[in-house]
Amino acid sequence: MVVPPVNRRSLGRVPRRSTAIGAVLAAVALVSGCADFPEQHTQEWREQPSLRPQAGPEPRIEGQEQPPPSGHPPASPRPDQPEGCSDPDPAVIATCLDPVGAVAALPGGNAALVGERDTGRVLRVSDGGQPEEIARIQVDPTGGGGLTGLALSPSYAEDGLAYAYVTTPTDNRVVRIAPGDSPDPILTGIPRGPSGNAGAITADGSNSLIVATGNAGSAEQAADRSVLAGKVLRIDPFGDPAADNPDPTSPVISTGLSSPGGVCASNRDGGFWVTDRKAQREVLHRVVPGQQEQGPAWSWNGHPGVSGCAAAGGTLIVALTEEAAVYTMRPGPQGTFTGEPQPAMEDTYGRFSAAASGPNGLVWLGTSNKTGGEPVSSDDRVIRIEPPSGGTAGKE
Repeated sequence: MVVPPVNRRSLGRVPRRSTAIGAVLAAVALVSGCADFPEQHTQEWREQPSLRPQAGPEPRIEGQEQPPPSGHPPASPRPDQPEGCSDPDPAVIATCLDPVGAVAALPGGNAALVGERDTGRVLRVSDGGQPEEIARIQVDPTGGGGLTGLALSPSYAEDGLAYAYVTTPTDNRVVRIAPGDSPDPILTGIPRGPSGNAGAITADGSNSLIVATGNAGSAEQAADRSVLAGKVLRIDPFGDPAADNPDPTSPVISTGLSSPGGVCASNRDGGFWVTDRKAQREVLHRVVPGQQEQGPAWSWNGHPGVSGCAAAGGTLIVALTEEAAVYTMRPGPQGTFTGEPQPAMEDTYGRFSAAASGPNGLVWLGTSNKTGGEPVSSDDRVIRIEPPSGGTAGKE
């Protein structure tokens, strides 16, 4: 089914009112165990002003060269156009991949791990080097699944471990990837279904992993705290509930997700951003373990295709598949935002499907143009850029 283009002037948000949380409320939240993502909102949608694209690489679109005058030989290909797998764009780090499901930047900022959604291959890509396969995981990409999440171990510098969120023929699961070893499942039995199998994963900076799971096509499962589908989980590197979870016997810290596209760490409060594609709209959640979630931090009145996210400095970057762009947002205090989200790199590299921030402040992006897009000869690609500017300056 072809998804109609989204009218960018129809984007709307539901702002979340934030209040100071006192000691009593914090204690109550810790006892209560986990947060819900409510579906009902009392505020009406409001139309946003037009969003102006930010400065970025010039679009390079195949087939738009002017034909030569009559009687003249055809012009040679433009030097900035890809030829086969060779892409002269300095921002392009890897080419001719299968659609990218996830990316995780490596220490130093010059290399990254990349997961191909349909094949389950995990590759190490680097500036100036050829992609190197380090693991291959058997995956089932149906129902929105496959390899959709990738994160480094909280102690990657010492152990070289990585973790992936994958769909198999029987379940969704988290697997550990060790150099030279076969992938090892550490958390299995996450329900899979005809849809809603996508998930995401990131490290939380304190020896734990944050895992966002899809609802396997069932809103009822997403609301059931005894089921792992449709949740935000916090686990240790062995797949057990993190010891300092609000409920130390359960990995669940939030409920009510549908089809998460990305999860990324915030730069304050130990919180996380989670993008989610719901049936009626797409939303951005802010999750802080032990605090109750009152509703989406931002909602889009449409389906721009929110995917991976990356927090870089004071900017939150959300990758978009259907709108073939990224949104830059400026988080403010207490879960609010400063200014409006701004689109950047529209129709430049096509459909963005993954995002990650690097240790040097650069942002890594992956594309999925071979799935529903208009690929060029070097697709699919991994791109490394400086964070696009957007909104009003501020520090998260």
